[in-house]
Amino acid sequence: MSLNIPEYMQQVGKKAKDAAGLLSAAESAQKNLALISIAELLIEKAEWLEAENEKDLVAGKANGLDDAMLDRLRLNNKVILGMAEGLRQIAALPDPVGEISDMTYRPSGIQVGHMRVPLGVIGIIYESRPNVTADAAGLCLKSGNATILRGGSEAIYSNQAIAQCIQEGLQTAGLPAECIQVIETTDRSAVGELLRLKDYVDVIIPRGGKGLIERVSAESLVPVIKHLDGICHVFIDDDADLDKAVEISLNSKTHRYGVCNAMETLLVADSVAAKILPTLAALFAEKEVELRGCSRTQVILPDCNKANDDDWTAEYLAPILSIRIVDSLDDAIDHINQYGSHHTDTIVTENITSSRYFLRRVDSSSVMVNASTRFADGFEYGLGAEIGISTDKLHVRGPVGLEGLTTKKFIVLGDGHIRQ
Repeated sequence: MSLNIPEYMQQVGKKAKDAAGLLSAAESAQKNLALISIAELLIEKAEWLEAENEKDLVAGKANGLDDAMLDRLRLNNKVILGMAEGLRQIAALPDPVGEISDMTYRPSGIQVGHMRVPLGVIGIIYESRPNVTADAAGLCLKSGNATILRGGSEAIYSNQAIAQCIQEGLQTAGLPAECIQVIETTDRSAVGELLRLKDYVDVIIPRGGKGLIERVSAESLVPVIKHLDGICHVFIDDDADLDKAVEISLNSKTHRYGVCNAMETLLVADSVAAKILPTLAALFAEKEVELRGCSRTQVILPDCNKANDDDWTAEYLAPILSIRIVDSLDDAIDHINQYGSHHTDTIVTENITSSRYFLRRVDSSSVMVNASTRFADGFEYGLGAEIGISTDKLHVRGPVGLEGLTTKKFIVLGDGHIRQ
């Protein structure tokens, strides 16, 4: 008998909403016990997890998944140990839920302030990597949010095996298993149903390729926390320390290629272009990075390929870099705000006035001075862990850690006060 997807998803949503009310009141010690229990179960059942993952790998090969996709799909002992360690790290983080701040006395005598509270129910839609199941579950659990997880069909056996460990860990801590539910069907219509559960789900977080995120953004009746692209820039200013500029540019591009915080476009002030571009070109050549430059760049670097308009909006995720020479700081900022994805952008300069101007005017979730774009990361920012990087402006922007999975409500303390 086939599963009635709309009915099934309604049941999942209702269970999550009911569980969210209980989870929001859970003490930190209880949530931490669940996280540690899940970590221990992942290690204890590692051999079984790998066996279940092998089913996904066999199916993936049969379905023509390439080696890169299969590598992302693979659960080996190192990945399982990493999932467990990630959960332990989340357990060690301060619990933001219930934190009270900004308490002030008003002239009426009442005290007014804020309390940090969970968002409620979070739906997370993701692809390939089954370790996301444990990471996302851990972050949502610690922040007091019930969670509905919908992984990719290519990881169904792996995700369900991890889900079993999660639910056993929740039960050990005396928390409802419905706090974290992993969708049991590979039917694609389940995604559409999840996006319409506005009576039960408070926010959707998509993690995956641009196609998935565009679909979620277009179809969801529930607010979405997302980023579409990581088109990150480094701008080498007139007053840059050129040694710093070389190191920052190289690290931003070549530290890792297939990540959202890698530099995709290098902007260079005209006054320093002839001095620094030949040095950079030689170093990028050693790394086998293809350069695509504007016409002015090609004058300095004759072997550089011609960049077209599509290159300024390209997230290569590969050893390819576009280069543009600009006349001024304002030109660099205008380029970033026009062609960038509002992810991460850096200026290299020794001029404090220029750096402050850049920080104010660049409209991105992370704006940096004299630092590699690769630092745009939850762990590097001291968040401990992240569920993704948001390029939206509401409700959270930049790496989304535990605090980003909560919101604030006003609280008022009185002693029989009445309004006159």
